[in-house]
Amino acid sequence: MIVDRQGRRFRNLRISLTSACNYACTYCVPNGKRLVAAQDELSAEAMVRGVAYLIEAAGIERLRITGGEPLVSPKLETFMREVGQLGLSDISLTTNGQLLARKLPLLLDAGIRRLNVSLDTLDPVAFRRIARGGDLPTVLDGMRQARAAGMNIKVNMVPLRGQNLDQVMPLLDYCLEQGYELRFIELMRMGHLASDGNGFLQQFVSLQQLLALIGERYEYLQADAPMDATAVRYHIPSHGYFGVIANESVPFCRTCSRLRLSSTGWLHGCLSSSNRHYVGDLLNKPRHEALPALQGLLMKALGDKQDIAFSGGATVMKIIGG
Repeated sequence: MIVDRQGRRFRNLRISLTSACNYACTYCVPNGKRLVAAQDELSAEAMVRGVAYLIEAAGIERLRITGGEPLVSPKLETFMREVGQLGLSDISLTTNGQLLARKLPLLLDAGIRRLNVSLDTLDPVAFRRIARGGDLPTVLDGMRQARAAGMNIKVNMVPLRGQNLDQVMPLLDYCLEQGYELRFIELMRMGHLASDGNGFLQQFVSLQQLLALIGERYEYLQADAPMDATAVRYHIPSHGYFGVIANESVPFCRTCSRLRLSSTGWLHGCLSSSNRHYVGDLLNKPRHEALPALQGLLMKALGDKQDIAFSGGATVMKIIGG
């Protein structure tokens, strides 16, 4: 087991199945161009071996499949079928929901029961402006079908001043009514926002501002959350729960257990570090050769984690899927 001086270790793996995406969200892609898969992306089989090796080398327990947008990847079916045989305690998936209804049978057959759906507004016009792709009714219908099939759904919203702040309460009301748990995500100083301090500050909405807005309508209590949770969670009695991933306001670096594997074979131990560690070549080696080398890279990746708080990073979120 690889543990750092703060007692942190890698428990949660987030794997970017592809860098391709059918959206071009403003906070992710500054130039508005949709993303295509990299030419050197790992095969589904290599990714499954990567997960298997990381379970053994790092003690990974839970997996979240991300992108880009994982539902656009031709590797999805093979990867889902094989990774489900590795004995992980939990496998979830993050999606923008545009292809959710179409891919729902596949996800159900693969045993997926938890989804995170990225949705920043219930206004169709604002939706197109922010996502620069897709359409809102299709996403909402996919979510309804998934919920009816028994899936647990969390909705991820990035509040942005001047773009969708007026949607905080409508989206919260909608999620409470539908039985979804809404997670507000504070804007992160990553990629183009790391170097554009003014642009970041002009759009940033803090935990305190969100709670003040919600408090005008609802009474809420802070709820329990796992030790290594990223979200501060709240309960609205007789209604439901919501959370805030308050990376700036309430840093969670001290308890972070996350490791990320990109679709091109790079390990990222921390979003606030530009360091990355290539493992793609190890995934074609037999276990007895791959594991010792992988453990050395994992020690370096764990050492990349911030001690206290996220300080911004040049890493582009679209490459590693959140």
